[in-house]
Order: sequence, then structure tokens, then C-alpha cells
Amino acid sequence: MTVPQPTAPPAKYTVSGDRRMEMGVWWIAVVSPLLLWCCEGSSAHQLSVDPPQDLQIVDPGLLGHLYMQWKPPLSLEASHQCPVTYKLKYRNAGDTDWKVIFTKKLKYGDNFDLNRPVEAKVQTLLEGPCANGSEVQSEWTHASFQLPSQGALESRIQDFRCVYYNWEHLRCTWQPGRQAPPGARYELYYWYAGLGDPAQCADYIWTRGKTTGCQLLNLRQAEYLDINICVNGSAEPAQLQPSYFILQIKNLVKPPPPERLALSMSASKEIHVQWSSPEGGTPAECLEYEVQLQGSDGHADAAWSSASTQLETAFVFSQANGTRLSCVRVRGRTNIFCADQGFWSDWTQECFYVPREDGKQLFILVAVVLSFFSVVLVIVFAVHRKKRALAAKKLQPPTGC
Repeated sequence: MTVPQPTAPPAKYTVSGDRRMEMGVWWIAVVSPLLLWCCEGSSAHQLSVDPPQDLQIVDPGLLGHLYMQWKPPLSLEASHQCPVTYKLKYRNAGDTDWKVIFTKKLKYGDNFDLNRPVEAKVQTLLEGPCANGSEVQSEWTHASFQLPSQGALESRIQDFRCVYYNWEHLRCTWQPGRQAPPGARYELYYWYAGLGDPAQCADYIWTRGKTTGCQLLNLRQAEYLDINICVNGSAEPAQLQPSYFILQIKNLVKPPPPERLALSMSASKEIHVQWSSPEGGTPAECLEYEVQLQGSDGHADAAWSSASTQLETAFVFSQANGTRLSCVRVRGRTNIFCADQGFWSDWTQECFYVPREDGKQLFILVAVVLSFFSVVLVIVFAVHRKKRALAAKKLQPPTGC
């Protein structure tokens, strides 16, 4: 009789510590992306914001100064907890770059070229507690603007040009349009910030009974501002198409020529040139100069040597190249400290010449010759006088018996 052996309890399945750690890492690697995706999806859904409402481009009649205005998003009209910023982009149609403005206001103004359409777009930027410390952007709201078409394209003026003479008066000129009727009359209007309403030119330039330009005075307060200009007109029965321009007159300055040009030559054959800044409205600290020297050597069309100065009103030319006869002239222009560009003044009218060495020798030779002839004349005169004295002595009658 056999005694049954007691059966051993079933063995338990155990996992080592290393194996448990590997499973945990695997679980985190699988579950974390899912949790992150869910959280991001939920956050993105919660942190959306509406775009601004009713974007408009408004023309107040300031010859190109337009206002872009909009209303806040519907979802944020009653909220005061979330700081809201608006990102505004705008440009004239055809421009490659947008102008970008960040503002908390609901209105912004700038100057545009009304010869071309205008386009703008704005979006909402949400920050603060409502955005969980991040920034949320809305979709864009778009708007465009264009003036109604008026008159034939060829009726608008052509060759429009403006020069700001001596920082004192602006002179603008133009030519009538190619298809302008014979009785067409053009008028110029201008506006800049601080002027109020647009003003009309009070001093027109006339050519054969037609207005072909305008002179504007007292623009000191507008020298560093944009000036909006419109040249339109009337002609029966046709309409003339207006032309719009934006000017910065600081870039249109033409100063007078420099004054009191003086020239001297040193013993080392260096030519010292000095001049004075022109009088009038042009600030002396806003001028640069170009100095030119011509070595003629008997040739009227000899080349000019040029040099530039910033602010200085003196320059020294070396005569080491053998040039013996020189003409010097100077002109001025607005420098980079006061403007981006400008027009050169006319050249100084005087042309100063430096005497040549052979000229000095000729002068000495002429002096010697003149001295010689003077001595000869003195001798001749003395001989002639002596002869006359002898002749007079012979003619005297004898005295006594």
C-alpha cells in the first residue's frame, strides 16, 4: 500500500525588479503620447478666440490719410480679464511688404497712395489667464478700399516734380494730361498732420493760360512730416482724373550755391579752397559739399578732379600731378544727418585760376624787356635834349664889338 505523496502547491509567477521597470517604461512610452494628444486637443479647443468684427477702411477726405477701424470679437466684448492685442497689417496693392502694427486700440490711421487700391487685415491676439499663459491667435479679418474711377486715365497730369528751395518754399510743376481738353484747369490741394482741413494752392504757376505748377510757402512745421497732395481739375463736359502724391520735403531740398569762394596756393604747390555756407533757410549743419578742380593745361575740356566733405567748408588739393592751371568750383547738398536724399545746388559761378610757372617766367621776361626799353628811352631823350641845347647855343648872336 502506497501512501500518496502530498502535492506541492502551484508555483507563483513572479517578475523581477528589472523586468517590472522595463514594463513601466514601456507603459509610459505608449500612454504619454496619447495623454499629450488628448490634452493638446482639449487645450486647443478651449483656447480659441474669435477674430475682430467689421473691419473698415474709412476715407475722411484728407487726400490719402485713411483710418482702419474694427470692433472687438463677440466672445470678448464683455470680458475684462483677458488682455487683448490686435495685429494689423496693411499696404497699397502691388507692394511686396506689409506694414505691421500691434495695438490695443480699435482704430489706426496712416497715409496711402490713393492712385492704387488699399488692403488691410487684422487678427486678435489673446494673452493672460484666458490663454493659460500662452498666446492665442484668431483668424484674419480682411478689408479693402479703392476710390471710384473718375475721368480718363490720360487726362491726369504728367511729369509731376517738386523741389524745396533753400528750406523756404516748395515749388511743384507738372504737364497737362495727354487727353486733357483744351479748357482743362488743374488745381492743387495739400494736407499734413496738424493742418486741419486740406488747403488749396494760393500761388499757381501759369503757362500759356494753364496752371502748370504751384508754389507753397510756410511749410516749416511740415518739414519732417508726410505732405499729401492731390492735383485734380475740371473741364466741361469731361472729368479729369485726379493724381495723388505723398511727399517728404526734407528729401526734396535744393540749397543755394556756396558763397565767398576763395583760393590760394601754398609754397608746396597745394591749392587751399575755402567757402561759406549759403545764407537763408538752409541749416549749415545739414550740408555736405562737393569740390571740383580742373587742370586745364591749355585744354578747355580737361577732366575734373572731385572730392567731398561733410560739414567742412575748406579743402586742400595737391598739385603733385603736375597740373599747372586750375579752376575750382563747389556745390552743396543736404547731408545724411538731416535727410535721406536731396538735390545738388548749382555750382559756384566764379572760376578761379592758379597762375602757371611759365606764366611767372614770362612775367619776369616782360618786366626785363620793359626795363630795358625804359633805359633806352631815357638815353634817347637825354641825347635829344643835349642836341637841342647845343643847337640853341649856336644860334645865339655874338656879344661885344
